[in-house]
Amino acid sequence: MNILSLIPSADPVPVEWGWFKLFLILTFAIHILLVNIMLGTGIIAWINGLRQDTTGSLIPVQKDVAAKLPVIIALAINFGVAPFLFLQVLFGQFIYVSSQLMAVYWLSVIAVLIIAYYAAYFYKFNFDSLNEQRSIMIGTSVILLLFIGFIFSNNISLMLNPKAWAGYFLNPDGLILNLSDPALVPRYLHFITASLAVGGLFIAVVWTLKKDKGENARENIELGMKWFGFATLFQIIIGFWFQMSLPKDIMQLFLGSSLPHTALFAAALFLVLQTLYFSFKKQVWPCVFSLSILVFAMIIIRDEVRTAYLSPYFKVSDLEVTGQYSPFILFAVCLAVVSGLIIYVLGLAVKAEKNSLPQV
Repeated sequence: MNILSLIPSADPVPVEWGWFKLFLILTFAIHILLVNIMLGTGIIAWINGLRQDTTGSLIPVQKDVAAKLPVIIALAINFGVAPFLFLQVLFGQFIYVSSQLMAVYWLSVIAVLIIAYYAAYFYKFNFDSLNEQRSIMIGTSVILLLFIGFIFSNNISLMLNPKAWAGYFLNPDGLILNLSDPALVPRYLHFITASLAVGGLFIAVVWTLKKDKGENARENIELGMKWFGFATLFQIIIGFWFQMSLPKDIMQLFLGSSLPHTALFAAALFLVLQTLYFSFKKQVWPCVFSLSILVFAMIIIRDEVRTAYLSPYFKVSDLEVTGQYSPFILFAVCLAVVSGLIIYVLGLAVKAEKNSLPQV
């Protein structure tokens, strides 16, 4: 079968593709950090809730996560719209097809997300009265969010593997999962371990901001940095597994056959080691700065991997440009204004929370 015959024609774009690639990288960086915080803090709160803690020292972390989790989920969802739209603009003929092939699972994400969101709200507003049932409620939310992550990983896997689309003729009911892809499991675990690391660092940042007014701040900062450090160590193992699971020609791009790809990979590896150093030194803010750069490096590597996967079928540089600049300019202005307002509102929320903390 000619695989090219299964790929729809690409739609034209209003402006040069580089603008959409830039906004895709920038907005996805914000989205994935929020998703990592959402899932990572949820898992940490769940695991801490399952531990035998006779002193109650873990309760403040769990309660703080409970208070923030619904807001973080809302932000992660809303900030996920923009990168998905940019992905559709650049690679619509691939992501539309993969979404249809797994349509039943893809559409179920909406219902599953609503239930996970409700469980997080219930966990927040009934934290004190739930007692031993806290783990059940936060665990329900986390498991559902993990399911959603697995569905997204499958969709990306199908998008990058048009050869797997032929499975439609044997399974036309929207129930296809690309389980035969050797990169699927490490891709998914890479996302989970990243979430544990970022979630731990987020906890350390929150309690660093509270250390003058909050109780057990030092212990909670150390708890968050431990989660970050050990998850990052495990992430190195998962990352190499993920790399080795890629097609040989793509893997070799980052291992010497392409100087730019290899240099980018080496820079990312250096940033990982630097971030690990800061984490085990318990240096929270240098760790945040180093991780921020690392996230962008990893997203660029991710983009290069996607480009390599799709290069036999499509190149974004071949997209037809219609030259309709005014809608794009209006969008960019609106994005800047709304982003500024969101940052301002979040700043007010953080300030209000700091002022509400009792003096110790």
